[in-house]
Amino acid sequence: MGNIAVQSLKESRAIDPAQELALSVLEGLSGQPKSLPSKLFYDDKGSELFKKIMHLPEYYPTSCEAEILGQQGAEVAKALSGQKVNLIELGCGDGAKTILLLNHLLQNKVDLSFVPLDISRAAIDFLIENLKREYGEIPFDIQGLVSEYFGGLSWLTENQANRNLVLFLGSNIGNFNEPTAMRFLRHLWHSLNDGDLVLIGFDLKKDLDVMYNAYNDSQGVTKEFNLNVLDRINSVLGADFNRSNFQHQGLYDVKSGAMESYLIAQSRHTVMVEELGKEFQFLPWEPIHMEYSYKYLPVEISDLASSTGFEIVENFKDQKGYFIDSLWKVKK
Repeated sequence: MGNIAVQSLKESRAIDPAQELALSVLEGLSGQPKSLPSKLFYDDKGSELFKKIMHLPEYYPTSCEAEILGQQGAEVAKALSGQKVNLIELGCGDGAKTILLLNHLLQNKVDLSFVPLDISRAAIDFLIENLKREYGEIPFDIQGLVSEYFGGLSWLTENQANRNLVLFLGSNIGNFNEPTAMRFLRHLWHSLNDGDLVLIGFDLKKDLDVMYNAYNDSQGVTKEFNLNVLDRINSVLGADFNRSNFQHQGLYDVKSGAMESYLIAQSRHTVMVEELGKEFQFLPWEPIHMEYSYKYLPVEISDLASSTGFEIVENFKDQKGYFIDSLWKVKK
């Protein structure tokens, strides 16, 4: 059985979560148009709701990526056969897709150490429990790192000499606009060593109805996922949002190339946020922008890789052509 350890890395500046939430709300609701950052989705309830979203019939990225990793993950593993490898996952899901790749790596005799990296200790613990249910006795070492992404990656590359394979799955890169994505990827490049690999999930541009239904599901889970942010602000900051005053809508912007999520005010009203001592005025049909989810063409993926210091090893696509897991190599 492999060794299991979880280490919390001390950050140089600890920010109180309630204060960070307050600052995000102040900045976002003071702007025009009003907005709230997508990171606010993921409190405990929001994380549970997102797990439900991932298993909705309309939400295709989960099944597409599972197909890719299950059927083509062996090609990734062959590139690492016989090597000592740190498999680093940025942000912990439930482990279902990761297990598909882990099995391919084990079958190809990769000397594996699994490094789930997340700002939440609870997320790492949940993932480890799922791995125990899957394997019984886990056949590889696990070193969980509780840290923000780049602090953890920098610590890892400074303290271990193994080759690294970083997973950034589930189209998380789509939450960034192009300049922010380039900044993120260049920072990732700086945090890794020459020859390290990165497997990144990209949601492709496709039929508009398919994309629309994925963000406006028939069960209303995505709507609840968005409205839960208002509940969180009420609970933590003493606000008086009335969720019945808002309607959720996901729309595709043909200019930006992104699905965008909004909460749209249905009437003129005022919201008080006690922790800020400030009121925010809403007009009828005034939107709060909640999320970007950028969609890609293969040529855009290629341009993003080359402009941030990576070389594409291979693009793995599902049978419908909805999604790509792109394997990149660090070039230094």
